[in-house]
Formats: sequence, C-alpha cells, structure tokens
Amino acid sequence: MNLADMLSYADIQQLARIAQQYGCECNTNSKHELIQAILIELGRKDLFEEHINKMSIEEIRFLNSMLFDQQGYFSIEELVARVQQSRFDSEASENATFNPRDMIVKFKHSGWLFSGCTQQTKYLLHIPTDLKHRFREVLHQRFKAQLLTIPQPDAYRDEDGRLGEDMIHFLRFIDREMVQLNGDGVMYKRTQQQLLEQLAVLEPVVAKGEWRFGYGRRFHNYPDRLSLLYDYVFYRGWIEEGNGSLQLTQAGEERLHQGSAYEPLQPVYRFWLKLYKNAIPNLLALVHWIQLCTDKWTTVDTLQKTLVPYIKPFYYDTPESILGQRIIKMMIHLGLLRYGEDAVHGSLVQITKRGQTLIQGIYVPHEEKIELVVDKP
Repeated sequence: MNLADMLSYADIQQLARIAQQYGCECNTNSKHELIQAILIELGRKDLFEEHINKMSIEEIRFLNSMLFDQQGYFSIEELVARVQQSRFDSEASENATFNPRDMIVKFKHSGWLFSGCTQQTKYLLHIPTDLKHRFREVLHQRFKAQLLTIPQPDAYRDEDGRLGEDMIHFLRFIDREMVQLNGDGVMYKRTQQQLLEQLAVLEPVVAKGEWRFGYGRRFHNYPDRLSLLYDYVFYRGWIEEGNGSLQLTQAGEERLHQGSAYEPLQPVYRFWLKLYKNAIPNLLALVHWIQLCTDKWTTVDTLQKTLVPYIKPFYYDTPESILGQRIIKMMIHLGLLRYGEDAVHGSLVQITKRGQTLIQGIYVPHEEKIELVVDKP
C-alpha cells in the first residue's frame, strides 16, 4: 500500500502526531486536512531529502534493512531485532540508555511506519511502498555522489559461468580419484592442490592456524571459492564424507551423469545469500546497493568508503574485509561482478548482465539462513 492509502486508514491521533512532526499548519480536527497537509509536505522532494539527511547512521541502517525486503509487514519483535543490529558495539557503549522501541516510535511519528489495517495485520507494521522507492532513490543519489567511475579500465576479467562449470569438475574429480580425508574429515593439502589446479580459478590452500569461520560448513578448511563450491554440493546431497574418504552419493552420480557440464548459478547465488547471512545479516541489502552503484566501472576504494558504514564487524573480520573479501570477491566468483585493473584508478568493479538479472529476480527472506554443522566422519 502507498502512503496515501496508509494515511487514510490511520486514526486522527496518529495523523496529528505526524503533522506536528513536520510542522504542518492545518485543522488538526479534520482528517482530510491532516492527510492533505502531510502528503504535500512529504511530496516536496527537497524537504523529504532534508528529513533523511537529518537521520542518524543507526536510523539509516535500520531503514536500509527494510528497503529491499519484500516482506509486507513486520512484527514489533522483528523490528526491535533490526534496530539492535543497526547499532555496532563501539556505538552501543556511547549510549547505554538506548531503547530500540524509541526508534520505531520515531518512524511511526514520521509517517514512515504504519500499523496494518486488517484484523490479521493490526499488530504488525508496514512501510508504504512509494516511500520505500523514494528512500531508495534518495540514498542512491547520495551514494552515487561518493563514487568514482570511469568508462573502461586497462584490463578486466569476468568469471561468468566458471563456478557452475567447476561444480561439475569437482564431482568428476571425486568420481575419478580416491579422495582420502584426514581425521577431521578434510581433504589432504596435496589433494586440495591437485583439485584446485583443475578448476578455473586457482586459490592458495588455507594456511595453518588461519582464522576462518562463519561463512560455511567447511570455510575454515578450504579457500573461499572452493569452500562455497564444496558446501553447495554437500548441501545438495551429492557428496558424503565417511570411512575416511569423500565419495559421490547416488544423487551425486545421477547429477554427474545427467550430461550437463554446467550447474545453473541461480540456486548457487541463492545458497550463498542464505549461507553468508549468518555473518552478514544485511547481505541482501548490500548486494542490491552494489548492483545499483556499479552500473558503470566503479573504483573499489570509493565503493568501500560508501558502503563500509553499513557493515557490522564480524569478530576479527573488519567491515572493509567483509565488503572486499566476503562480498565483492564472492560476487566476482558468482559472475555477478566483473573485476578490472587500471594504472591510475586501481581496482574497479562493474555489475554484469547476469548480476542484474539474479539480484533483481531472486529474493531470500531475512530469517532464511543455512547453518551447516560439521560432523566428523
């Protein structure tokens, strides 16, 4: 529902509070006049931008958590959790008296959140659809002003489709080789190196003692791209770890002998979103912003400076490493971004046509995650 619809269902007390928030001069005893005054105020582009510019970083993060969410209504408990996620540890220590419900009340008084108008939704809250679009547009323009773009880098690479091909190469490798596992259920380094040399992207094996967790079932054992590939085929039930070896299941054999040399990237992208949201709760919104901000070749440096304030640290993973290593690099592996190098501007990225299609066409609900537990074979 749009703002005008929500205002028509709101009671006169809420309308009066919204009108007061914006300093509207009208008859507060007339619902019609209140609605018209609010619509005029929020319809003025300059004033709408001014209200957003006055928002704190926590308020923008909270708003951002809902802008790309296709869920129509939110419970108070859901919104409280999102407000809490919008505050980082360093900021939380500065204001110990912070109450998440105060931010929700402020959004209601600003006319940005409304209670539902049916028996089933009256205890839930909703952002008017047209306001969502306007919020996105204002933030998009703000972000674009911070970005540096160029027509074309000196050189670039595109991994489009390679991950899907390597899924099949991996299954063939297991089918062909006797893949032994150590006591922790992990391929030996020599076997990993042999496998990696047959894949489209050669990664270094994980160094001993390297800090790695939170991004998948075998993330601490294998390099980033191989870890995603491994976890995906395990999740699909195509491989099994047992008796000190890695083997194809019956489902894996059937998949291998289908004749297709390519695994579609749509389910892989959906899997990645669900898997990485354990460590990056607002991953869906960040991916959408990267898509919107990289329609031209964009320097990684300015993209990082723009989006880092919206990324919460994950243990020893800094916002910069989360954006660079966990999001941008993996989006390149997934074929969503192409990567460029320029002698003057350094590293750059640009959204691919596949990236546009997948990001705009695939939605994963906020609470939908994959948690893969490692069981020793």
